[in-house]
Amino acid sequence: MDIPFSGSCKRVFEVAVEFSRNMGCSFISPEHLALALFTLDDPTTNSLLRSLGADPSQLASVALTRLQAELAKDCREPAGASSFKVPKKSPAGAGRSAFSKSLNSKKEKGALDQFCLDLTTQASGGFIDPIIGREEEIERVVQIICRRTKNNPILLGEAGVGKTAIAEGLALRIANGDVPIYLVAKRIMSLDVGLLIAGAKERGELESRVTSLIREVREAGDVILFIDEVHNLIGSGTVGKGKGAGLDIGNLLKPPLARGELQCIAATTLDEHRMHFEKDKALARRFQPVLVEEPSQDDAVKILLGLREKYETYHKCKFTLEAINAAVYLSARYIPDRQLPDKAIDLIDEAGSRARMESFNRKKEGQSSILLKSPDEYWQEIRAAQNMHEVVSSNQMKYSPRQENGSAAIKAPSEDMNELTSELQVEEPIVVGTEEIARVASLWSGIPVQQLTADDRKLLVGLDGELRKRVIGQDDAVMAISRAVKRSRVGLNDPDRPIATLLFCGPTGVGKTELTKALAASYFGSESAMLRLDMSEYMERHTVSKLIGSPPGYIGYGETGTLTEAVRRKPFTVVLLDEIEKAHPDIFNILLQIFEDGHLSDSQGRRVSFKNTLIVMTSNIGSTSISKGRRSMGFMTEDTESSSYVAMKSLVMEELKAFFRPELLNRIDEMVVFRPLEKTQMLAILDIILQEVKGRLLALGIGLEVSDAMKDLICEEGYDKSYGARPLRRAVTHLIEDVISEAILFGEYKPGDTILMDIDAGGKLCMSHLNEKVVQLSDPTRTF
Repeated sequence: MDIPFSGSCKRVFEVAVEFSRNMGCSFISPEHLALALFTLDDPTTNSLLRSLGADPSQLASVALTRLQAELAKDCREPAGASSFKVPKKSPAGAGRSAFSKSLNSKKEKGALDQFCLDLTTQASGGFIDPIIGREEEIERVVQIICRRTKNNPILLGEAGVGKTAIAEGLALRIANGDVPIYLVAKRIMSLDVGLLIAGAKERGELESRVTSLIREVREAGDVILFIDEVHNLIGSGTVGKGKGAGLDIGNLLKPPLARGELQCIAATTLDEHRMHFEKDKALARRFQPVLVEEPSQDDAVKILLGLREKYETYHKCKFTLEAINAAVYLSARYIPDRQLPDKAIDLIDEAGSRARMESFNRKKEGQSSILLKSPDEYWQEIRAAQNMHEVVSSNQMKYSPRQENGSAAIKAPSEDMNELTSELQVEEPIVVGTEEIARVASLWSGIPVQQLTADDRKLLVGLDGELRKRVIGQDDAVMAISRAVKRSRVGLNDPDRPIATLLFCGPTGVGKTELTKALAASYFGSESAMLRLDMSEYMERHTVSKLIGSPPGYIGYGETGTLTEAVRRKPFTVVLLDEIEKAHPDIFNILLQIFEDGHLSDSQGRRVSFKNTLIVMTSNIGSTSISKGRRSMGFMTEDTESSSYVAMKSLVMEELKAFFRPELLNRIDEMVVFRPLEKTQMLAILDIILQEVKGRLLALGIGLEVSDAMKDLICEEGYDKSYGARPLRRAVTHLIEDVISEAILFGEYKPGDTILMDIDAGGKLCMSHLNEKVVQLSDPTRTF
């Protein structure tokens, strides 16, 4: 039984045939039927689509996109697509009309206009910043472009060195006519690779866009295409999977580049060039490399001076010459993971933004303070202004010069008010100096601001005293650290090596780790500026990968290294390698590179700088020799003690040479032997420990006083020459902290009280109240 087609179905077929003819196709595909169905104004179809929540015009657009992608995949162009129109007699309605208009508007805009930006036009309009210090690279690019064949330069350099600026500099030269005759009529068109790839979800759609772009460049004849980040384009649009993928964008570029139909300037990084170009020799030989190195600090200063006016106009501020120099110096020293001049430019840009924001906040606070004034204060200011105006007017009448007719030349009051108003409206210019630059650099690097702006001489002069306040009885070690740091800061050591590399030897509990903490607090601003690695965790050979990250093919690849990532994120720090003798010997091979060259590469190939780190290694090697030497000394004078310390140090050095390899010891700046602690030094160490306990009690609002007799008891119980100061800390915990915590829990002391720890006549520990009250430093509502 034959079922006839309905009238609406016949109209769909008729419109589909007309769509196919208008688009130059010799067949009717499902997409043609879908276009006809979605553009016809049929009540039944419209009600069904509305019930499904679908938009007919969007569906028609998707169908047309799929049809164009299929034609491009089969290497056929929709010849009549640009002239595609819906039949007039077809009752398509308003939705079909809007769809036809949007289709025609897309086809009117070419690929060059849609995906590219004319840098030459931008340069003529003054929208490109001046290019300074890249004359050699620009001349090299011009020289390559003027070649007969293989005239496609590719700019190679790290991110931020100014590869894009070279293309913009060439556009500026073309706009100014400062190029050979061959380039006078050329245009530099910058291709937006992201925009070109965006939305190309159908197979063959990206290739269609690229072929259209190449065709328009060939037809224009005066276009030099600039492809920034060209590695994002090479390999895109790959057809197939695996190494046998047949077609990608790189293969589409090869023929026009070889025939000279396409001339372009590419830019990419050295790593990406190695990954994408060096593997494809046919593509690489069509480009001539131009290496773009990082500029020196002097050249970076010149670049910033050339850009200063642009940034001053934008931020409405003034950058001093000292601020420009500070931006280059601080960024080069404290931001090693980025390149000049990009990081210095970003530094002054953010400093200008910060200064402008702070100026706005100050004005806002001033306006708020005006609104908070009382009416009486306003009347007082008005009366004062009136009195001042009367005084000024009388002085003008009395002292103003006479005119020829004898009358005084007096300005009108309105003129005086206008001058006063104009003076008030003139704002003081915002000046950005070294302090503002240092604040931004501090935010980026995590270095305290005072460390950047303080006078190094004042800092180093007081370094010895600050260290001696926390470490008792180790004057030789303090002096050794001070000498190493001063050498580095004065600039007498190698600037490519760490600030200092130190090895602390001695028995346990004598202050090796404490001295490192004191150094981090005094010189680096905070104890948190210390990276501590317990080398007992690196006793196995495979644990070497924990420091720099696992290599490809091993478990943990892609994860960051413990040492490299911490220093990369916080380069201005103290690195403490605790108990270095317990590490595997392969660890020492990594340390050799750090000590000598000041850098280390992680598993991902990133170079981490150690130039701003101070490396301290601690070791218990020689502890036996030190303890034996002390037992045999007995009572000695100061001279004999000094000579015995030298002998003891020589014994320790012999043990170090027997354990460590010569190439490691030869790269250490100072090897410091710590003295064993004497009983007479315990009291000074106890005072330091008690200060910490008092600080914790003051946070609870409770004061603490300890008598001399109690201190003697703690020193007597906590002294052990074999274990140093750690037994003393345990004695404080047992005799003071435990007793006070019990008393507080039982309610014997509350915030505001002061505890006196003493020894009674029977030699027993006793606690009592003092009348004095202490200031509460924490929440006053806290109870126990």
